[in-house]
Amino acid sequence: MELLAAAFSAACAVDHEGSSSESDPRDSAGGHLASSESPSTPGTVATPEEYPALATDSPTTLTEALKMIHPIPADSWKIFIEQIGLLYQEYRDKSTLQEIETRRLQDAEVQVDTDESPGSEETPPEEEPASSPEKKPLPQICLLNNANSRFNLWQDLPEIRSSGVLDILQPDEIRLQEAMFELVTSEASYYKSLSLLVSHFMDNERLKKILHPSESHILFSNVLDVMAVSERFLLELEHRMEENIVISDVCDIVYQHAANHFSVYITYVSNQTYQERAYKQLLQEKAAFREVISQLELDPKCKGLPFSSFLILPFQRITRLKLLVQNILKRVEESSERECTALDAHKELEMVVKACNEGVRKMSRTEQMISIQKKMEFKIKSVPIISHSRWLLKQGELQQMSGPKTSRTLRTKKLFREIYLFLFNDLLVICRQIPGDKYQVFDSAPRGLLRVEELEDQGQTLANVFILRLLENADDREATYMLKASSQSEMKRWMTSLAPNRRTKFVSFTSRLLADCPQVQCVHPYVAQQPDELSLELADILNILEKTEDGWIFGERLHDQERGWFPSSMVEEIMNPKIRSQNLKECFRVHKMDDTQRSQNKDRRKLGSRNRQ
Repeated sequence: MELLAAAFSAACAVDHEGSSSESDPRDSAGGHLASSESPSTPGTVATPEEYPALATDSPTTLTEALKMIHPIPADSWKIFIEQIGLLYQEYRDKSTLQEIETRRLQDAEVQVDTDESPGSEETPPEEEPASSPEKKPLPQICLLNNANSRFNLWQDLPEIRSSGVLDILQPDEIRLQEAMFELVTSEASYYKSLSLLVSHFMDNERLKKILHPSESHILFSNVLDVMAVSERFLLELEHRMEENIVISDVCDIVYQHAANHFSVYITYVSNQTYQERAYKQLLQEKAAFREVISQLELDPKCKGLPFSSFLILPFQRITRLKLLVQNILKRVEESSERECTALDAHKELEMVVKACNEGVRKMSRTEQMISIQKKMEFKIKSVPIISHSRWLLKQGELQQMSGPKTSRTLRTKKLFREIYLFLFNDLLVICRQIPGDKYQVFDSAPRGLLRVEELEDQGQTLANVFILRLLENADDREATYMLKASSQSEMKRWMTSLAPNRRTKFVSFTSRLLADCPQVQCVHPYVAQQPDELSLELADILNILEKTEDGWIFGERLHDQERGWFPSSMVEEIMNPKIRSQNLKECFRVHKMDDTQRSQNKDRRKLGSRNRQ
């Protein structure tokens, strides 16, 4: 979620835990790290001779496994939760880096397979290079191999290893167990970090004396309510873990809490604009506040993490929960009860995340629209700018070609004249900048009545020039503007924003599901600098819709289908066609469920819940 990812971006690293990929569960399951001390390889399926329960006349299922396994002792599980040593920020970063590394290795594997595939008899390879760059192992992320981090897998639990269940469950079910386990353990890590925010910062006596109650309220908002909801949520997840070492489901719990309790996140996130402003103002105006915060950040409890990284925890967690449920949804059996609960939980979380986004946007957009209207002077009939349903998409300077398009005109010094465009979601306003930081409006048109056309290469003078047609302008007539941008990427960005339904290089969403659409994954976080840009978090997967020669990509993020521009240097391409195809299928499964099926899923979920009780 772009808005949440951008919060306090200057003060802390952009987060994104990332969901696991379809590799061996010991390599990357649910984003956790497998311990190198494991004496065996859990998740490998034993043969019927090795384990009688796997004989063909006695097929094993999850139901049979659940009947055979004893519950985890409550004390044992509570001790494990209490011993989680990672703060949520560390947990998230390690998980995300592991996912990036796993995809890189998968890409390398497919390139090796391609290189080693038999060639045709007519053109055998004459000689093999001494070292093929595709076959070089990619560098491992060493910080993930810290044995003291307590960043463990479900299958690393002593109760799991001693139970024999790893010889019963299929590898796909083990991956699902790891995905559900990550949701539980990451919530425990998140609660640990929230508790530190409250006990170490909010309840600090020195800080209380410095902050006025109103300042403290804006800075910490309803974090106590958020922490109480997290505690209740974690307790229910713990109770489910204590029922059986093989986790039956967690998405039913997520659904209930998202539907009934997660509204506290909307309140907290909607306060983001005021919270960020108050924090910056306190740092600038109160030296005592700045000093105390710096001292508190140096405490070993914070592990070198800044105060701002604790403030944005609820922003990050609610978005991440949706991704964790998506990760579970990718692994559950199709048309099963667990798929029903995962779909329902995902739907509820989508609604919460959407409400959080709208809360943030409403605050920032209103102030922005007021500021813009104050700067405008109308040479034409005045157009009301401020509207609850209107927001800014893009603004900036372009050059308008003046005079007729003739060879003589092209040699004149005043070929182009600067104009300034304000593009809103439903309106285009064309201005000229005038002294006093003001803009004189001389034309406008509804956004739906705009058409763009790129000029073919006509030399350097007309490079990056495009045609903008207003089918009905402020004078109720058609108008045409020939506009020149400063670069190819700027031209493409304006054309995409002015006419969003214009055909892009890689066709429509539905068609992309059927084709092998280029994809990238984010390897460097990026915070949007303009309204038409997309903030990226580590391990985000995006479809490429448009590329420019000067290093910009217009893409669509798979997990939320948000679109925007970003620098190509922030991402790396996913080369494995199987992974790209799998990513698209998973996206389709999550987002293209029709309403009738969702209704049927809800009925089945309720029935399953009663049966479980």
